Amino acid sequence: MSETASGDGGGVTVAQIMRRLVPAVGPDDSIAVVARTISEHGLPGVPVVANGELLGIVTEGDIVFREAEVSIPSVTPFFDAMLVADAGTPFEDDLRRALAVTAGELMSAPVYTIRDRATLQEVATLMSERRVNPVPVVDDLDTIVGIVTRADLVRIVARLEQAGGG
Repeated sequence: MSETASGDGGGVTVAQIMRRLVPAVGPDDSIAVVARTISEHGLPGVPVVANGELLGIVTEGDIVFREAEVSIPSVTPFFDAMLVADAGTPFEDDLRRALAVTAGELMSAPVYTIRDRATLQEVATLMSERRVNPVPVVDDLDTIVGIVTRADLVRIVARLEQAGGG
């Protein structure tokens, strides 16, 4: 399942800036395979795909998090109860990601996707509001046709600003 933004506004579209060759990994691929794929392709993340279906995405942040120390929540006795002090993500989710050995265990899901007809502003808004990078680009059948990254947006903004005399 994915959440998709689409649009047909004027200006630059995702189709004009996306990368069309999208490396992907399978849910049973090791973290080493995922890290190597991300590194070799210079992407901030790769989609996890099985039988043509987008299952999730693994990002650089997921891999870095896996190497970080997991904080165990503080438990404080209070009368007859035990209170757990925690302000972050659920401990079980952090532990699952820290112990992950496959792409399927480490991936984030659902994945925010976008249509290739969406505008530069729409993909920038999606990335900013949902804090996602990269964003898989899908067609009307939810098949991956590309991927767009923050770096891709920065490159096109630089070109547009230069063309506009900025």
